[in-house]
Amino acid sequence: MEHIIWDRGTLRLLDQRALPDSLAVVEARTAAEAAAAIRDMVVRGAPAIGIAAAYGVALAARGSQAGDVAGLLSDLEAAEALLKSSRPTAVNLAWAVDRMLSSARRGAAAGASVPELRLRLEAEAVALHREDVAACRAIGKNGLALVPERARILTHCNAGALATGGYGTALGIVRAAHEAGRLTRVYADETRPYLQGARLTAWELQRDGIPVAVLCDNTAGTLLARGEVDLIVVGADRIAANGDTANKVGTYPLAVLAKHHQVPFVVAAPTSTFDLKTPDRRGIPIEERPGDEVALVGGRRVVPEGVPVLHPAFDVTPAALITAIVTERGVLSPVTAVTVGGHLREPRP
Repeated sequence: MEHIIWDRGTLRLLDQRALPDSLAVVEARTAAEAAAAIRDMVVRGAPAIGIAAAYGVALAARGSQAGDVAGLLSDLEAAEALLKSSRPTAVNLAWAVDRMLSSARRGAAAGASVPELRLRLEAEAVALHREDVAACRAIGKNGLALVPERARILTHCNAGALATGGYGTALGIVRAAHEAGRLTRVYADETRPYLQGARLTAWELQRDGIPVAVLCDNTAGTLLARGEVDLIVVGADRIAANGDTANKVGTYPLAVLAKHHQVPFVVAAPTSTFDLKTPDRRGIPIEERPGDEVALVGGRRVVPEGVPVLHPAFDVTPAALITAIVTERGVLSPVTAVTVGGHLREPRP
């Protein structure tokens, strides 16, 4: 699925706010426009916004009027601050921007000119994008070992092609299971209030001919109690050094339900989602989204005027509730600070 397209200095993004009704495209030609697209959820999903931010740095380099390398680096640092502030929880965004700035500084230290640095940054962003697609396919392959025959998989939010460079993390495992003939059905939580499951996950899987049913977020416990779910697979926006995992709000209650009903709870994410600078869940910043995203449904107010709305975009699942984390390097289980550190030190396959 080509939903993030770099075309000679223009970043084209499939507008995920318009799905499934229309295939609208938003174009960004500056770092500020890329940051706005991330902030306003034109593009969302941790790996995808990291890719968009990387292209945002490349746009900043193309748009810089600096006549020397020092001036270009100063403009890139301004773009860095803007892009990093667009959404604070997903660590892939900061990781991607840091990678782009490091590449620029290495090039500058090696004597590259301003035009050479612009080309270098475009190539770096394209490489980062391609690497993410390859990582997602590897996650799908590695996660297949955790999927039983005739599996009924429940997922939350959208961790598919739309949330990544392509193929998906949690949905990468779903796609691999479908291709292997192991999948019976996917249950997609609607994922209030932005409905990423109902609008995006269901749309992706239907396009691929994968059986999917949408359920209200508060229906998952009923399905688990009935024994109708074999596996829960979700994505991640940030994983702390001890394995505590931030994901779309509503993920933590699923993990608690899974523990009670003895159903495996699996997180799928590339290694770029790990944040070893954050020891545990207490250091993960949680984005608060505008209350009107909850108070308004289809443009109509459903919460009385003047009543406050609590709208954290993410929650954190403790490592103790996670059966396994699947990355492009393999399956990490049990999930502890020791196993996370060892997993990330392993050489890449």
